[in-house]
Amino acid sequence: MKPFLTLLVVVLLVLGVLAGCASGPNPSKGTASEHGGVAGFWLGLWQGFIAPLVFVVSLFRRDLSIYEVHNNGAWYNFGYLFGLACFFGGSGNRAPRRAVKSGTPHGGAGQCVKSRKMLPRWPSKRG
Repeated sequence: MKPFLTLLVVVLLVLGVLAGCASGPNPSKGTASEHGGVAGFWLGLWQGFIAPLVFVVSLFRRDLSIYEVHNNGAWYNFGYLFGLACFFGGSGNRAPRRAVKSGTPHGGAGQCVKSRKMLPRWPSKRG
């Protein structure tokens, strides 16, 4: 019975911590900012792309934030996350270049890149 009680306490503590980290509603969603606009997909894309740089600057300036709270919701969030992915190279642009460098006409598909072993070719049938 004692291990069950310990497990129950640990699970409840983890759930409590996770519930405390959950984000709440954004009361500024859909309302205009002091500049008179609501941030959409394109502004989210731009702000996501520059977010790592703005984060570093925001460590030294208190009036700078990395996320616009006056946004239109899901489209802004999608643009923001897509901009972050583009900044960190999340587009997967390295994979094709690495495969083409393997020297095979098919780009290295279907073979182990580390061993660089080629499968033996079948003898051609000449009739």
